[in-house]
Amino acid sequence: MALGLEDALGERLTATVISAGSHPLPDEASLASARAAFALLDRANAEQANVIFLISGGGSAMIEWPVDDEISLADLRAANQVLVTCGARIAEINTVRRAFSAVKGGKLAARAPRAQLFTLIVSDTNRGDEASVASGPTLAIPADAPNASEVVEQYHLENVLPKSILRAIREAREPREAIRGWHQVIRDNWTALEAAARKAEQLGFDVEVAHDICEQPIELGCELLLSRLNNKSCLISGGEFSCPVRGDGRGGRNLETVLRCAIGLDRPAVMLSAGTDGIDGNSPAAGAVADQTTLARAGSLGLDAREFLARSDSYTFFERTGDLISTGPTGTNVRDIRIFLRSS
Repeated sequence: MALGLEDALGERLTATVISAGSHPLPDEASLASARAAFALLDRANAEQANVIFLISGGGSAMIEWPVDDEISLADLRAANQVLVTCGARIAEINTVRRAFSAVKGGKLAARAPRAQLFTLIVSDTNRGDEASVASGPTLAIPADAPNASEVVEQYHLENVLPKSILRAIREAREPREAIRGWHQVIRDNWTALEAAARKAEQLGFDVEVAHDICEQPIELGCELLLSRLNNKSCLISGGEFSCPVRGDGRGGRNLETVLRCAIGLDRPAVMLSAGTDGIDGNSPAAGAVADQTTLARAGSLGLDAREFLARSDSYTFFERTGDLISTGPTGTNVRDIRIFLRSS
């Protein structure tokens, strides 16, 4: 995105900050990115300049600053680790993140009220939910956003979040007024699903794009996918299933989706689930493929699929069966894509 903006604006682009923070947990570079952004926005505000924000998925970790000095980097990392593994939906996770962040929920843009603000977004959230991308550093908090304290209670996080984080959540007073400026989503999950559907149709498949199978708990999502296999020869869906971590294995929601579907598959079909960013959970793979022979092949190797599922170790399972999809980081993130093919 930064290179594209540079190509478009050339010498008119006078100053920039590119986040070099880590993902999925913030690090020192994430804090340095926030400090640099604050300084640039202070300058832009004084000069009443034009500011262009380039926002994409992963930004919640890659630029961060705590809402008060009592919250350490270790606290930020611990809180994010708890949130991304508890099984909460992205909107719920972002609600909690905003409560302890000085960046999220429009707070970054609020530092430059006299500047002209423009935001371009590559979205890793649902269509119409661009305020959730990177926890919305330049957009107002949605009116229907859940309450942070209620999310903590629902997922029983009181005893696992750092005390400084819990205090910030209790004391949070989030303004919901509009943030000045203009924003545009330039790519999202629907873009990827539509491109996949066009390609499948070119290859002669009868395609169904299941937009409604998107953010379910992973067990329910997999059941819905398997129940739709009779409809068309190609079934495509996207989004991000909520996937709580139960063990100490390696994997992510895409690898677990394929493993769960392989266990439940009762007809000839082949499936793929992969993250468009090229990384799934705490594994280096984007996802995996499986078909009706996967469990039998695994059995011949002495592998019990349900044991790997129980300890959240789907990466190791597919590494041993040779069915990983490993692309390396793709440089973009528009959520996950799932494709099922069967004979007509």
